[in-house]
Formats: sequence, structure tokens, C-alpha cells
Amino acid sequence: MDWKLELVIVPVTDVDRAKKFYTEQLGFHEDVDHSAGDAFRVVQLTPPGSACSITIGTGLTKAAPGTYEGTHLVVNDIEAARAQLVERGVDVSEPFHFTAEGQQTGPSPKRADYESFLTFADPDGNGWTVQEVGKSKP
Repeated sequence: MDWKLELVIVPVTDVDRAKKFYTEQLGFHEDVDHSAGDAFRVVQLTPPGSACSITIGTGLTKAAPGTYEGTHLVVNDIEAARAQLVERGVDVSEPFHFTAEGQQTGPSPKRADYESFLTFADPDGNGWTVQEVGKSKP
């Protein structure tokens, strides 16, 4: 039996502001924007190439906006991903990796899968991590 993660709810304070950030700055596709009165709104957004979507909205979760940390997006080129985010006006970290001495600036010298990262936050402070997978050659 497959158990697929297909949707993550991200708590936000201003749905329209968050929707604009995720669609215009991150390039997520808008799948659904549905309201059922003032107390319920669901906006489903999907990152390019992803099988998993996020949902922002009203009346969806008791989690406080800005409390999510470390939700990962995976790309095959961390430097190209950063350049795209910067071009779209996202305040994004420099790439980094970890060694025995701790976090180091720049992508992993080996560019091995799961070793290079960058981070950014949405307008509410929900923290995202971008991880490089697929750059290294077998």
C-alpha cells in the first residue's frame, strides 16, 4: 500500500498576501481558491513539478501563522534555484552545507545529494528549506 503525502497546511494571517507570495514569487500553481463564507477559505497551491501541494486559508488549522519551520522543497541545482528566488524578490539565504565543524557557507564541495541547502520565509515567517538532490552524477 502506498502512503503518499499530498497536502501540507501552512498557517497564514493574510490569505491574499500569502497567495501572491507563493504564486508570484515562488511560482507555485494555483489549483483551488474556494470560499464558503467569511469563516472558511481554502487555497491549494502546488510547486512546479511537485506531487505535493500546500494549502493556505481561513478556518483550516489551529496552528499559529509563522510557526512552521523546515518544510523542504527539493531542487536539482541549488545555485540556480537561489538565482530564481532572488530574481523574484524573495529574501533567501546563501547556499550552505554542513561539516563536522558545523554549518559552512556555499554548496557542498562534492555537490552530493542531500548536502546543500538554502532557506527563506514566507510573509508570516513560516520557514522553508530548499535542498539539492540530483546534481551529483553516479
